[in-house]
Amino acid sequence: MKDKLWHIVSGSLVPAWLAAAVLVTLLHRQVPSSGWLLVHLLLLGAVSTAILIWSQHFADTLLRHKALGDRRSLGLRLSVHTGGAIAVMTGMVAEWYPLVLVGGILVGLNALAHAAVIVAQTRGAMPGRFAPLVRYYIVSAVMLSGGVILGILMARLDNGGEAYERLFIGHLGLNLLGWVGLTVIGTVALLWPTVLHTRVDVATVAAGSTLPVLAGGLGLLLAGCLADQRLLVALGVLIYLVALGRVLWEGIGHLRRAPAVTFAAWSLGAAQIWFALCTAGFGLLVVLAPSWTAAAAGVETVVPYFAIGFAAQILLGALSYLVPVVLGGGPAALKATAAELDRGGLFRVFVVNGALALSLLPVSSTVTVALSMLIVAALASFLVLFTRALRANRRVRALPLVRMAPSERTVPGERPRSTGRMLAAATVLLLTVTVGIVADPASVGLSTVSSQTAGAAATGHTTTVAVEMVDTSFVPDRIEVPVGDDLVITLTNSDEMVHNLVLESGLVSGSLEPGATETVNVGVIGASVAGWCSIAGHRLLGMEISIVAVSAESAVPDSATHSGHAAAAAGASAADDLDPMAEPDAGFEARDAVLPPASSAKVHRQTLTVQNIETAVAPGVTQMLWTFNGTAPGPTLRGTVGDVFEITMVNEGTVGHSIDFHAGDVAPDAVMRTIAPGESLVYTFTATRSGIWLYHCSTMPTSVHIANGMFGAVIIDPPGLAEVDREYLLVQSELYLGAQGGEVDVAKVATQIPDVVLFNGYANQYAARPLPAKAGETVRVWVLAAGPNVGSAFHVVGGQFSTVFKEGDYLLKDGGSTGSGGSQVLDLAVAQGGFVELSFSQPGHYPFVSHIMSDAEKGARGIVEVLP
Repeated sequence: MKDKLWHIVSGSLVPAWLAAAVLVTLLHRQVPSSGWLLVHLLLLGAVSTAILIWSQHFADTLLRHKALGDRRSLGLRLSVHTGGAIAVMTGMVAEWYPLVLVGGILVGLNALAHAAVIVAQTRGAMPGRFAPLVRYYIVSAVMLSGGVILGILMARLDNGGEAYERLFIGHLGLNLLGWVGLTVIGTVALLWPTVLHTRVDVATVAAGSTLPVLAGGLGLLLAGCLADQRLLVALGVLIYLVALGRVLWEGIGHLRRAPAVTFAAWSLGAAQIWFALCTAGFGLLVVLAPSWTAAAAGVETVVPYFAIGFAAQILLGALSYLVPVVLGGGPAALKATAAELDRGGLFRVFVVNGALALSLLPVSSTVTVALSMLIVAALASFLVLFTRALRANRRVRALPLVRMAPSERTVPGERPRSTGRMLAAATVLLLTVTVGIVADPASVGLSTVSSQTAGAAATGHTTTVAVEMVDTSFVPDRIEVPVGDDLVITLTNSDEMVHNLVLESGLVSGSLEPGATETVNVGVIGASVAGWCSIAGHRLLGMEISIVAVSAESAVPDSATHSGHAAAAAGASAADDLDPMAEPDAGFEARDAVLPPASSAKVHRQTLTVQNIETAVAPGVTQMLWTFNGTAPGPTLRGTVGDVFEITMVNEGTVGHSIDFHAGDVAPDAVMRTIAPGESLVYTFTATRSGIWLYHCSTMPTSVHIANGMFGAVIIDPPGLAEVDREYLLVQSELYLGAQGGEVDVAKVATQIPDVVLFNGYANQYAARPLPAKAGETVRVWVLAAGPNVGSAFHVVGGQFSTVFKEGDYLLKDGGSTGSGGSQVLDLAVAQGGFVELSFSQPGHYPFVSHIMSDAEKGARGIVEVLP
């Protein structure tokens, strides 16, 4: 294969991975585990493929000796890595561990083979000043194999726990700082001065004793993870950072001699800054965290910045310089190719890094999403430019060679001034942030409604009042202001959760974290006005404030007595779109109600991650639920008496949350505390009594948190539980619908009149997708009434219960004392649970309902389809 064709074919792998990452970004709501997949498409896909290609290219150049098998060997390694990476990603998304195992083994063994090829290559190499740099490629490949092993173990321990978090931190350390980091350090030591066109007069720092120090730091990091010593991990990162600092300092020297003037140089320079920042952040988050779980949650927040700020920019910068070189075609072709890849270079770099920096600020999720899309667009532009560069190279190579006398050659013009491009990039960033603020003005305390003037003449006097937020209330909760005075409120949040202040006029303060203070300029007061905290449920708890205009005819308007957040949020209720007779789409899949048997394990570890997920709850109706692991109800836990449950809760939501396991006999003070977004806790309990138990968020107002999806079931089998032919679980709950795609309507929760009552999170789903059974089989149905306000009267139309188990004991077992007794309803108050057993003598369709019939008509119904 010719040089050019080989480089085009092998080089197309990296853009293909990048294109896949862009596609997943655009379709992330429809793709399972999209966040994990995006990171791995970039790092395991694009970046790792580039490392395999270019580390071999640089090894050939530095050693001045071809590797065994040359391109055929490299082509085989690229094929194996690509297949292994695809298998790992497919297996994780599909939750099929064997495929993850096979893919991981392929990637790990391929990395060791890559290291072995370069080791063998060094034996026949000619000595050179920079030849020691190839050792970085050997050690980094070994680090990748170690990181893959930890990743495989993590996939095996996907139920979480402290051991999982330690493996996770080690996995990130070996892969990010080892595989990617060491390769970049060994490459940039020469690539950076080459891009800047500066000379390397002596051996680089990287070619000296730096590699053993870096490898030693990574060794301490791994040892700390395995030995349960977070300080050791932090020490390893510190040692690594010191060695990295020496390399970067040398790079600064090159920059002083020749400033960056191309996209390649700007991108490589920005990437190295992010590399240092992310490495420092990695160490600080580990050492300052109170636990491994908190450390892992913190380190995970660094990964996007490492992936985009460092890895993606180093990749695009290197490719922008190297692609024209390897394609060749003479000076004219090289210049035309490089010019295409350099288009808008400073603009692109400024946009990406500016957006990344802005995303570090406490901006709203809407602004963050807008900035993320801007970053993706800026990075994705490389794919367009790459295609244009290939065409330009081909076009110029096809032109006839024309020799020109020196006097006829065009004198290079002055490079365009960078000020205009930086201003353009800054303008785009400003517009992006503005769009995010316009879409969510409350996040920054803005309002589209004017002040409270209402025609009153301004007195020119200012009334300043200090208001404290404490114990979910405003202190004071009544402010008297003379008509015409300008009101300034100094808000201080002395509570343990986030609060804000909303006035009925539309003025909204920013969200105040615990301990924060903000000054709110209300404006001229012309009439009384009501205010409240709009964080879901806080107003329901009485967090309201009255601003009374002294001498005004009316005190607080009627609207001040309204509960909920209707005044703070516009839009019709999703209840208007409910159709009790509507059928779900043909592709609808009901939640699997089959209850797996309890495992033989005596210790159960599970991570419950709080996530805000827009979820379909009925045909044509969605709500933004607060969920455990993305579903409502959350994952079902099952065990036997004496089992230990170690539950790690991670809050990735937008407000504080907690968790309460009714199955555990523990003091609530610590384990049931509310944790803020980004925090985590570990809740351990021993199951001492059997039954079906509720778990739920207990953060006030608890009714709102449960109504918006934060609940699930724990089943502890009673001793001697008989085997049955089929076993199902139905968790009954209710919904108080807000706007389409919005959160719960807290005012409706207070009325205790739900819009929807449903089993397992979707109205009437088992009427559309019946539960199967066969005539003569014994079927056990566990039922839990999660509430928050409505109990259940579980009944199977046409069926009779031979066994009824409720709240830890049998009310009826195998016909009771008479042998012929039966039951028709399992009656459950809120938070109670039990099971019934029955068999069906005839084939047919047996409806099951909550026999509180208005609730059945609101969605609490299904069908058991009995076959012969």
